[in-house]
Amino acid sequence: MRVILLSVGKLRGLFADPVGEFETRVARYFAFEAVEVKEEPATRSRSAEQVMNEEGRRLLARLPPGYDLVALHRKGRFWSSDQLATYLQGLADRAAPGVAFAIGGAFGLSDEVLGRATHLLSLSAMTLPHEMARLVCTEQIYRAGTILRGEPYHKATDGRSTQGKN
Repeated sequence: MRVILLSVGKLRGLFADPVGEFETRVARYFAFEAVEVKEEPATRSRSAEQVMNEEGRRLLARLPPGYDLVALHRKGRFWSSDQLATYLQGLADRAAPGVAFAIGGAFGLSDEVLGRATHLLSLSAMTLPHEMARLVCTEQIYRAGTILRGEPYHKATDGRSTQGKN
């Protein structure tokens, strides 16, 4: 199964190396691709909604047909690492072509992207910079891969280390 991480803007600075490391790790478990779309410049003549709409069109243009879309959004549901692993396993079990996780820019995701999403997922009750959201999301996808393979990376709070041994 293929996993795509769709994000607005280029990754720079402090987060570039750790995100790159987890993207490399994710590729051990899933056919993985990180797709960055151009950030729309905010100007006085453009509203936040206009910026989000343009970025949203770019994100959706990169979403392959038939893919689930998981939009990262502050009003989304919280999933545990095990729930994410179960979700990805379910997609693989039904031979879904793949899933894309969408991370918006400075203003978030457009209503069009949110409306197209199969799931809305929140990484935290706090607002995160989109670079940090990308790091957390990528690490969690990697963690899900290790859970599904029964590898010891994931440490469950009840002492169980893998989903398969629950």
